[in-house]
Amino acid sequence: MITRKHLLGAVLLSLAGMAAFAADAIGAVQKQPLNMTAIGMFFVFVMSTMGITYWAASRTKSTADFYTAGGGITGFQNGLAIAGDYMSAATLLGLSAMTFSKGLDGFIYAIGFFVGWPVILFLMAERLRNLGKFTFADIASYRLDQGTIRTFAAFGSLTVVCFYLIVQMVGAGQLIKLLFGLDYATAVVVVGVLMVVYVTFGGMIATTWVQIIKACLMLFGGTVLLFLSLSQFGFSLETAAQKAVEVHKDGIKLMGTGTLMADPITAVSLSLGLVFGTAGLPHIMMRFFTVPNAKEARKSVFVASGCIGYFFMVVCALGLMAIVIVGQNPEFYEGGNIAGKMLGGGNMPVMHLAKAVGGNLFLGFMSAVAFATILAVVSGLALAGASSIAHDIYARVIRKGTASETEEMRVSKFATVGLGVVAVLLGILFEKQNIAFLVGLTFGIAASANFPILILSMYWRGLTTRGALLGGLAGLVSAVTFVVLSKAVWVVVLGNKEALFPYEQPALFSMPLAFFCTWLFSVTDSSARAKTDKAGFDDQYVRSQTGIGAASASSH
Repeated sequence: MITRKHLLGAVLLSLAGMAAFAADAIGAVQKQPLNMTAIGMFFVFVMSTMGITYWAASRTKSTADFYTAGGGITGFQNGLAIAGDYMSAATLLGLSAMTFSKGLDGFIYAIGFFVGWPVILFLMAERLRNLGKFTFADIASYRLDQGTIRTFAAFGSLTVVCFYLIVQMVGAGQLIKLLFGLDYATAVVVVGVLMVVYVTFGGMIATTWVQIIKACLMLFGGTVLLFLSLSQFGFSLETAAQKAVEVHKDGIKLMGTGTLMADPITAVSLSLGLVFGTAGLPHIMMRFFTVPNAKEARKSVFVASGCIGYFFMVVCALGLMAIVIVGQNPEFYEGGNIAGKMLGGGNMPVMHLAKAVGGNLFLGFMSAVAFATILAVVSGLALAGASSIAHDIYARVIRKGTASETEEMRVSKFATVGLGVVAVLLGILFEKQNIAFLVGLTFGIAASANFPILILSMYWRGLTTRGALLGGLAGLVSAVTFVVLSKAVWVVVLGNKEALFPYEQPALFSMPLAFFCTWLFSVTDSSARAKTDKAGFDDQYVRSQTGIGAASASSH
């Protein structure tokens, strides 16, 4: 089934990239008038996806179906689903707004979210599919002590999922208030309820198809908006760029690097977190178990990379053209003053662009697609979290492999409901909080605690249980500590005068520390367990290269 893996994939992508940016970018927004066109279109989307969930429920008969759609998703479908999660509302709104205001900086930021895919394609995709079954912990604990490593891996996964759910839910509430005119709490509850329904009843199959439909809608909407906007400039990007430089307050500086690259340490640390954090997101890892073999796993990344790369280029082009079409139109500014505040907040240029070139109907369509994007992302996160609780902690650690599939699926569904309740409560609780630090924390933990253990377990014979545990803990603790001591938390949230850690992104410091501690505690480990860990590498290597013994697709 598509449930867990697809969900993870989707989430991870979103997570990995734009959702995190969205919560910070969206920030404080003004509630807009009720948009009945957008609500009507979203209602149609929800009804169609509920039909898919009903269909998926009849095909979800086992844990493999629930977590990974039975491994029966094709590479092309999985690639679209991954892209659907990565091309989030934050991508559409946040990156276009950054290009609108900062020019080239927005394009550089987009590249930062994209370049992690070659790492996944060339280093990890094939081995992930051959070694894994349902979750990231399956790979990390393949030849190491099951109880110890699986517990740590599940805890790391749940930490990432919970933090990212907060980011997504707060971003969802603010976005929906912005685009639909609904109350914040109402929006959060609607997202939470739909998320639980998709995952509980449809599992990975429903989650995957929700992602695929959303990806197609997003690609279609973005392409139509691109052509409508280009028509204003004689279908010439060069003309659009020239006019943007002429009217923008920064002039030709719009085409050069700005504040994003002013602090090279933060820039490098952010880049490391985005690149390797993406490869350490549990829902991304899970995504690769939904396809039947390693070849399809590679195809998934290829298709996803193409769709994501194309969409990022479209979004940046839209931001550039909005400088002229929206930035010079008093209709979209408070009091008609183009030097003042934009209606709805600073992340609305692309939505105002949709209205300017396509009217209210097209604006309603793009708003509904943005809402659908949020649902796809949070569903993926919920599935990843539920799989960690039910498969790793309950079935493998507590029951030590004796739990039946029926029992495990029951726990998965209870866990999904629990995560839904927690997500709604945390979303409401954090409504007025500055949650930007959670973005850095999420990717910092993924890059510092999950990625080092994952990559070393696949490539280094010398890794031992002790090294993996202590190295992973070092990465986890240091990433959290650095973020807490940074300006985003120590000053903005806790109210202290000066940050104790001068940088806002932890990966440059916490990730090397995790690798070093993992190496140190592995090479100094001479226990009997260490000998067993190392002896299991050859068997793992053969399976990772050939797929012999890997889980196969279910027949439906």
